[in-house]
Amino acid sequence: MKKLVFIFCFLFCANAFSQILSSSVEKKTIALGEVNHIIVTINNLNNEKISAALENELLPFHFEEVKDSISQTKDIYYRRIEFAVFEEGKFTIPELEFKVGGRILKTIPYEIDVINTAQKDDQINDIMKNKEVQLEVTDYWELYKFYILAAIAVIALIIAIVIFVKYGRKPKDSPVVATNQTLKELDALKKKKYVETGNYRSFYVELIDISRKFIAKQYRLPADVLLTDDLIDLMKKNNTISQENERVVEEVFVRGDLVKFAKTFPDQKTMEKDLADIREFVKRSSKDLEFENLRKDV
Repeated sequence: MKKLVFIFCFLFCANAFSQILSSSVEKKTIALGEVNHIIVTINNLNNEKISAALENELLPFHFEEVKDSISQTKDIYYRRIEFAVFEEGKFTIPELEFKVGGRILKTIPYEIDVINTAQKDDQINDIMKNKEVQLEVTDYWELYKFYILAAIAVIALIIAIVIFVKYGRKPKDSPVVATNQTLKELDALKKKKYVETGNYRSFYVELIDISRKFIAKQYRLPADVLLTDDLIDLMKKNNTISQENERVVEEVFVRGDLVKFAKTFPDQKTMEKDLADIREFVKRSSKDLEFENLRKDV
């Protein structure tokens, strides 16, 4: 009899002074996104320290914690967690551990069934009516400034390309282009070896032809259709070509005419000098044009 009384007293004291953990879940079946609650209570703390997962970190993945409120007195620990699940299926809240002093207390696991209550033909309505907002100019600027700046950049690029194409590139009939093209033609003539082989007739025919085309393009004179005497007379009356350049053209063209009609037979040195003189005449032509432009401005 005494043993029974002793055992009864021991069990009574153990229950009276030990911590008791209890937990509950509001719903075992919830809709997608519906808020549910789990409550954990620990009694008979006797000022014992509680160690558990931090706020909003108690529940596992899939359980989106909405609110985690904790309150504690010297005897009671109370924790209420609001949560929602946004996937269909069955999800388990495992045993949740709470360390009280040197003891570890665990809740029982809970299985939550999440269902989609929406039907295929359900009409979706706005929670609130659309609110009209009056936008200022600055608001429109903030909304569309990147598009406006991009459009301005594209327009500026197009204008820059048009200006470059129209004014940036040198026209094919510009003095510089004509000079460079003629110098290339004179180099090509030299490479034909007419001077070295003594083919003076072919040499002067091509040299004068190149010179006539250059004078027509550079000085805007009809050198390609005028006879030599008429061309020389026109150059002297026109005053566009300098006297030094007129002298070179006159000497070479007259000699060329004599060669074509077999009235003279120039040597290699003379041919080389005529080629060099025409080359220098072509290079000096830009100075003639500059002087002519200044004369017109005056």
